[in-house]
Amino acid sequence: MSPTPFSDQSGQRESMEYDVVIVGGGPAGLAAAIHLKQLAQQKGAEMSVCVLEKGSEIGAHIVSGAVMDPRALSELFPDWKARGAPLETLVTEDRFLFLTSKRAYQAPAWILPETFKNHGNYLISLANVVRWLGRQAEALGVEIFPGFAAVEILYGAHGAVKGVATGNLGIGRDGQPTEQFQPGLELHAKYTLFCEGARGHLGRQLQEKYQLSADSDPQVYGLGIKELWEVPAAQHQPGLVIHTAGWPLDHATYGGSFLYHMANQQVALGLVVGLGYQNPYLSPFEEFQRYKTHPAIRSFLDGGKRISYGARAIAAGGLMSLPKLVFPGGALAGCEAGFLNAARIKGSHAAIKSAMLLAAATFEALVEGRQGDTLHAYPQAFKHSWLYQELSRARNFKQWMSKGLTLGTLMTGLEQKLLGGKMPWTLHHRQADHESLKPAAQFQPIAYPKPDGKLTFDRLSSVFLSNTNHAENQPAHLTLKDPTTPIDVNLRLYAGPEARYCPAAVYEFVADNNKPPHLQINAQNCVHCKTCDIKDPTQNIVWVAPEGGGGPNYPNM
Repeated sequence: MSPTPFSDQSGQRESMEYDVVIVGGGPAGLAAAIHLKQLAQQKGAEMSVCVLEKGSEIGAHIVSGAVMDPRALSELFPDWKARGAPLETLVTEDRFLFLTSKRAYQAPAWILPETFKNHGNYLISLANVVRWLGRQAEALGVEIFPGFAAVEILYGAHGAVKGVATGNLGIGRDGQPTEQFQPGLELHAKYTLFCEGARGHLGRQLQEKYQLSADSDPQVYGLGIKELWEVPAAQHQPGLVIHTAGWPLDHATYGGSFLYHMANQQVALGLVVGLGYQNPYLSPFEEFQRYKTHPAIRSFLDGGKRISYGARAIAAGGLMSLPKLVFPGGALAGCEAGFLNAARIKGSHAAIKSAMLLAAATFEALVEGRQGDTLHAYPQAFKHSWLYQELSRARNFKQWMSKGLTLGTLMTGLEQKLLGGKMPWTLHHRQADHESLKPAAQFQPIAYPKPDGKLTFDRLSSVFLSNTNHAENQPAHLTLKDPTTPIDVNLRLYAGPEARYCPAAVYEFVADNNKPPHLQINAQNCVHCKTCDIKDPTQNIVWVAPEGGGGPNYPNM
């Protein structure tokens, strides 16, 4: 694994050789690395594994609800409690509320499908669980490189993936090297595993090159916006889990909220809005702020203090939107592929399980002396796993809910409660989220109330709490295929939706000194949620990885 020499004059990059390179230091990437090392130890084999993480540290870019089903973690580490895994708060009570603007109606416990029950699950900070997984991986000999963003897929002579390259450091906004310039590294591997999370930018390239989604439904997404609060002891009920549907979203817009009472008088709350919404005036961020004003919600927050903020897109298409998982030289795992159960609002257990299945197939191939071929054993193992069965039972959830709250609730209840998830029919996603937006002329603008700075807030003060930072003198990582499209199409036809769907004030339409408006991109605000890459109606915005280490730094999300 010793680097080869390089010349600053020629621009040749150093290269490092590994058995397996993993892109992404989230639950899937770390679980894959850990399980590879576990299998190697069991067989007395030597195996070199490295993990690339674009965040400044492991966990820096991780944001999730989160209620965690420990099933997969228990398979990875049966002794996770003895190892000190940060799963401490058991769920003690489930509530499901249907909200109107003033009232809350609680569904009786007996009527709730099993997908909405969390007995035996834990309220966690996924960022802290991932940090713990990182320590377990390093103890097993995994090499982890935080602050290194994989920006390029490397291919061999016959078209198989042979690794990735990290981005150059110290490139100025003008595209020229600065005094801090350091060339990127090439990491070559027998197999490269991609675990970037939902809408990974390298995963998108792989899906296009190998036509991985040719036989699956379009992937559909939700935008999850989350805050963490410290609340008075009298309002805190450790282990209480509340989910809601209905207000502030209208019945035609898919979405729902969560409110989790964590340890240490902390409450995590958020709103997930399906990105297939039609109204270009809708702002998921503003809807979340409105949600907190509901009497049933603000009663937990009054007198409290907001301490953190984050946002992230989630892949919600489920089983029918899963792409082909494998290609020559590599594979997709976790939310990169879409292993999330939208009905349960849970993805971390699925990420870990899918990664373990992939690790087993990769290890088997390496032991047999193979490299650079297609790991067919991975998707075969998935189809015989409990994860496949779980996703199959929930395969119609997002499709039904996208047809409206009333019909979606009735049909989900029928499928899950009466049929136990064994329904003889399958629904399909017909269009991608960016295709669903309608012209602004068909809607009225939404008048959102101004934030009060105590319960509701603006975007910029929220981004401040995410600890987001990008070096100012670097090329923009939010790129436009055609710089005229934001004005000529998006603003003219859709009233500039990017200024509303972005939860971080990245996009602004600005008119200076009576000049025609232009789109200003405040890339330094970007929290890497990927919403713009998903929802832009013309698919003109392309998200690429910024310089390694940039972005949010979530302490406990």
